[in-house]
Amino acid sequence: MQGKLRMSHVRASIQRRLASSSSFSSSSTTSTSSSGGRVARFLTRTASLRGRDEKPDDDSGDGGGGGAAATRVSVQRSHSLNHNGAKGAPRRRRVPTDLTPEEQLELSSVRRRKQEILAEIERLKNEIADVMNEMETIEFMDGSKTMQRNKQMTAGRKKFNMDPKKGIRYLVENDLLKSSPEDIAQFLYKGEGLNKTAIGDYLGERDEFNLKVLQAFVDLHEFTNLNLVQALRRFLWSFRLPGEAQKIDRMMEAFAARYCQCNPGVFQSTDACYVLSFAIIMLNTSLHNPNVRDKLTVERFVTMNRGINDGGDLPEELLRNLYESIKNEPFKIPEDDGNDLTHTFFNPDREGWLLKLGGRVKTWKRRWFILTDNCLYYFEYTTDKEPRGIIPLENLSIREVDDPKKPNCFELYNDGGGLVKACKTEADGRVVEGNHVVYRISAPAPEERDEWIKSIKASISKDPFYEMLAARKKRVASKKSS
Repeated sequence: MQGKLRMSHVRASIQRRLASSSSFSSSSTTSTSSSGGRVARFLTRTASLRGRDEKPDDDSGDGGGGGAAATRVSVQRSHSLNHNGAKGAPRRRRVPTDLTPEEQLELSSVRRRKQEILAEIERLKNEIADVMNEMETIEFMDGSKTMQRNKQMTAGRKKFNMDPKKGIRYLVENDLLKSSPEDIAQFLYKGEGLNKTAIGDYLGERDEFNLKVLQAFVDLHEFTNLNLVQALRRFLWSFRLPGEAQKIDRMMEAFAARYCQCNPGVFQSTDACYVLSFAIIMLNTSLHNPNVRDKLTVERFVTMNRGINDGGDLPEELLRNLYESIKNEPFKIPEDDGNDLTHTFFNPDREGWLLKLGGRVKTWKRRWFILTDNCLYYFEYTTDKEPRGIIPLENLSIREVDDPKKPNCFELYNDGGGLVKACKTEADGRVVEGNHVVYRISAPAPEERDEWIKSIKASISKDPFYEMLAARKKRVASKKSS
């Protein structure tokens, strides 16, 4: 912004200089005209003088002697300049000797002004170059700020998915979101990167502020000229209904009020819309849940909704149309149970690339490791949503080891002997139990190896049950051997 402002000052300066040059030229012309055409006479005399200087000595005709004399004067003047002037000194422009003093003064003024303008143009060029460099620096800084803001926004969304209230608080405190119910509702309505279950939980809270957000959120939905099933499809796609009955009640009440506001005259009251909305959701479950054997018929659906319109009946054709709509196309409820693994891997204890030695096939493979929640996860790529393997750190130990093929190695092993309790995903998607007696891992540098060992040691938990079980197994084994 500062660079652009400075550039506008430079443009204004250039315009002033040009205007000044034009006014100077205009005033010079006016002065010349008032002095009886001195500039015109000067140009004529200069051309005449140049013509005489360029003629050879043996020119015939009138003025030939004058031409020879002019040539001698020119040679003498040139000799004088070469004799007196310093080597490499700038060549001074010749002032015609046949100009009047006023004309000579005018010519000197024009030449001086020209040099001033050229110097000013050069200064402005340098200033423009400085401004352009400054603007590039500012654009780079703005780009860095945008990148930082995007990172904070991503962190805020993840925090919201883990704890909606904490996520909103983080976004507001970092000036990423305004604290008004309308702005928060717009953020939830767009839903970019947000967990649908988390949105539903936040909207269903009974705090006064949350209720205002819920109202603003519902008002963002446009239900005009939609039948009730169409409106429900649109509404239920923007979040996932929470499991708590009181939260569902508050959200469906807000929906019914909004639908009646957009479609006045369809129902006698919002209560009728509310009851029928629940009946439609129940119908959807009855018709499309394979565990429900007693499917609701259209006749029973019509019968169960009689008298709900302030004591009166809704048109049977309306109810039958709603039934057929649900029968032909179930609600597309967001497949989101709130257990997205991205929540687990947010803010890990440690993460980075390591080499892991295979269990059955002894080859080293590069994997992205994440240490969190007393487990060590490894992925094939950083962008993978599902880990290739999980190593619970319960009752494990870690030690530094030397390997003939790889440097900076350490091992995870079971103190009680036997296989390390872990699982991995096969290429065909099957999850199988790992077959590692030890997990040998190589770090890129000694410092990273030491940091990984330190972090894993802090995450290892002990359960006395496993120690008791191991002791009992040893006792049984010793009895058998004796």
